[in-house]
Amino acid sequence: MEALAGNNVEEILEVTGSMLTGHFELSSGLHSNQYFQCAKLFQYPDISNRLITELSKKIDFEVDTVVGPAMGGIIAAYEMARVLNKKAIFAERKDGILTLRRGFNITEGENILIMEDVITTAKSARETAELIEDFGGIIIGYGCIVDRSQGKTGLNIKSLLQAEVISYKPEECPLCKEGRIVDKPGSRNVKQ
Repeated sequence: MEALAGNNVEEILEVTGSMLTGHFELSSGLHSNQYFQCAKLFQYPDISNRLITELSKKIDFEVDTVVGPAMGGIIAAYEMARVLNKKAIFAERKDGILTLRRGFNITEGENILIMEDVITTAKSARETAELIEDFGGIIIGYGCIVDRSQGKTGLNIKSLLQAEVISYKPEECPLCKEGRIVDKPGSRNVKQ
């Protein structure tokens, strides 16, 4: 990975195997011909640290704590908190509900940055925001490596890459109609 001296995010994602093509079911339930598996990026701490450090330059608000929804947001949140020298925690599912466990808590008025690896529909980010607001935390923004939302979320998202990736409702998916097998690499539906 020494060859990745630059900061071209797409090139880094390709070389690390984080940008995949095929037929995928996203965590949102939508289908796509492209999938971003940032867990593969996070195999390389030096590269991911460089990218998160670059992303941290876009965080122009006061952060007390960085929260990442499990699974994809855990390492991203930790890395961002490390760069910002702030607290990092994560939310995880218990019986299908996003919750804080392991003794994590948020105090009233705490400024929270929600950090994800990839945002498409922002479903996990919104669930995390609701959880944080139940504790009295203040959502000041969202961060991610790849923003696939195309600005449709209305959220204050800071990202390194805005990717316009085509996605389909399963019943409208041309890849399904071609009979291509769908890969479900996301973690939302994993039983815990």
